[in-house]
Amino acid sequence: MILKSADETRHPLRTALLAVSLLAPVVLAGCQSAEKDLDLSTYVETTEPADVLYNQGLANLEAGRLKEASRKFDALDRQHPYSEWARKAKVMGAFANYRQGSYEDAIAGAKGYLALYPSSEDAAYAQYIIGLSYFRQIRDVTQDQKEARRTIEAMEELIERWPDSEYVDDARDKIRFARDQLAGKEMQIGRYYLERREYIAATKRFRNVVENYSNTRHVEEALARLVEAYYAMGLTSEAQTAAAVLGHNYPDSPWYKDSYKLLQTNGLEPRENAGSWISKAGKMFSGA
Repeated sequence: MILKSADETRHPLRTALLAVSLLAPVVLAGCQSAEKDLDLSTYVETTEPADVLYNQGLANLEAGRLKEASRKFDALDRQHPYSEWARKAKVMGAFANYRQGSYEDAIAGAKGYLALYPSSEDAAYAQYIIGLSYFRQIRDVTQDQKEARRTIEAMEELIERWPDSEYVDDARDKIRFARDQLAGKEMQIGRYYLERREYIAATKRFRNVVENYSNTRHVEEALARLVEAYYAMGLTSEAQTAAAVLGHNYPDSPWYKDSYKLLQTNGLEPRENAGSWISKAGKMFSGA
């Protein structure tokens, strides 16, 4: 295992940090003849032992010199591509990129690691880095939520392939947050249509939240908005059912109180139609 706890906790391999000095990255390629000027533009990379490069990378990572750490891990991979040190450097390089906020590089590095070492002890950690890198790019609900969807995909793969991993609990937390973002995006679009009296388009968005995101904080409002939209379209039975399901699951919700008042303006009250899709969806709620 690489992390002792979720997210950016310290890697146990760092306990093996050595007190080594950093070597110069390049040396002069060669001397020119005495009759010619020395060409300082020609350099070759110094070849260093794999374990030295790896421990230099770890030392830089520990000291917060993330770019230098990445450079050392990259050099190790180039100079000793088939060594055990190179395998470790690949995943640590992905972690260093993640810590720098170079998320696309972190994702590419972690995916490359998984392609080469899908069954290694650090494979779950590499998948976790992918999920975290998507998670850190999730935007406000007013913007596109592709990173939220990718977070869910990456973390669900982690849970499915490595169910006993120490990262599973945090992966589930990240999934819950990402799902809440997706539900929030649906609500934002639904409210947009509702304000413009495009009720059919609005109900499609609210229905999606009720049916597919019932364990998020948005479901109460989604039910209330369905009451509002169906009531406006004259579909009173559906409006009453939405209010009844809302009241049954969230009796103290301010959204339920507002929905009840809306129905009362026309002498109606919450009444559940067992054949409605809303009633069937309500059976799946955690509060049902």
